[in-house]
Amino acid sequence: MLYVTENNKNPLYLPARFILAFLANIGLAIVYGLKVNINVTMVAMVNHSAAQGVEHNVLDGNITNRQLGCPPPSDTSPNQLAEDGPFTWSDTLQGTLLSSYFWGYMVSQIPLARLAEVYSAKWVFLGAAAVNVICSLLTPILTNLHFSGLIVMRVLQGVAGGAAFPAVHILIAKWAPQNERLLIVTLIYLGTTVGTTISIFLSGVISVQFGWEAVFYIMGGLSIIWIILWIFLVQDNPDGQVLMSNKERTMIKKSLAEIRPKSQVPWRKIFKSNAFWAILIAHTCNNFGFYMFLIGIPFYMKQVLNFNISKNALYSSIPHIPMLIFSISLSKLFDVLQSRQKIKRITARKISTVISTIVPGVCLVGMCFIGCLHYTAVVIMSVGIIAGGASYCGFLSNHMDISPNFAGTLMALTNTVATIPGIALPQLVGYITNGNQTIHAWRLIFGLTNVMYFVELVTYTIMATAEVQPWNDG
Repeated sequence: MLYVTENNKNPLYLPARFILAFLANIGLAIVYGLKVNINVTMVAMVNHSAAQGVEHNVLDGNITNRQLGCPPPSDTSPNQLAEDGPFTWSDTLQGTLLSSYFWGYMVSQIPLARLAEVYSAKWVFLGAAAVNVICSLLTPILTNLHFSGLIVMRVLQGVAGGAAFPAVHILIAKWAPQNERLLIVTLIYLGTTVGTTISIFLSGVISVQFGWEAVFYIMGGLSIIWIILWIFLVQDNPDGQVLMSNKERTMIKKSLAEIRPKSQVPWRKIFKSNAFWAILIAHTCNNFGFYMFLIGIPFYMKQVLNFNISKNALYSSIPHIPMLIFSISLSKLFDVLQSRQKIKRITARKISTVISTIVPGVCLVGMCFIGCLHYTAVVIMSVGIIAGGASYCGFLSNHMDISPNFAGTLMALTNTVATIPGIALPQLVGYITNGNQTIHAWRLIFGLTNVMYFVELVTYTIMATAEVQPWNDG
């Protein structure tokens, strides 16, 4: 059985809080994996020759891009260049298809967060994953009928996905002891990294080997196993979990203040709180950079650097592995320093946020000046993605600091507004690069991203706090 013995001497048994962290990690990996697989799969779905005006020179087998992007990497063979899918979607329509997920994501978070707080975070999170799985399995059928079918599936996935972060935040607030909170937060939220890494890589491999439809069938089908484990091994709070020792239960409850979800959210006090606005602004601005690396970079690698699908998927996914290691190491370091009273909690939050802002920003500046140095670009982008993982120890952990009772609602509020970049960025990229797929066009996109990073850095550094706010009690 997966429980800890009373004396905690058997190393083969896992503490219940880490079983929760492990399964929540996988759950977020599923939700995020099914969210981002379209970013690479879209490259395999679109007929780029028809949609973007790429000329195939039949005489010499080369491709001439009218938009004056970089030549393909020197190690790309001629027979790897032509990779066209069945759909003649314009850049603008592609932007709409990519952003449609966030239409549903934006409207569902606050009501589903309250449902998770009042009813059950466990079952709300399960529903979020299950709906995403079902929509993934239906996506190929409906997309082949009309692109509007893909939009409907993406919107429904977004509606369900909106519950994921708030529900997990509520579970963390009830399960993570203060001296392990950064570690558990990071372990759980790195599920987004795990899901992104696996999904981006497998999307490229599967689409090349088996076709784009197989991406949605295989990823959706494998996720069903997790649903069964989540139902039987996870509970909303330690009191409801039988697969744990009394020692662990007592330790968690002593570490945490009693969390009593209120029937009334103090909306006015929240919106007057500088602590809340610091998190909201940081979350929104940082998400612009996050989606730049998540959504924009695969298209930059295709449109400008001319990587084929396989290499695009590989180089887009690789940075997330060291990012995972970096994030866990940073969270453990700050947990140890805080437990030894060497550093304040808010200092850890601000240092982490600074790292996740300045380093990616510098990397985007570098991208503006390296031209067609393909693998230098890959290295620079990788450094930016890795450094972005520091945000898990920064503002993304701050909601639970200032209000354990309303952690889910606060996450829903900030993540709702932070969804705007997910809607705006694909549309912005499509608008700027439509008929203008050049390094110069992407410099403008990178510059706008750095403006957002600057706003985040200044606002969070000045306004953020880690103290429990008076309105936490309603």
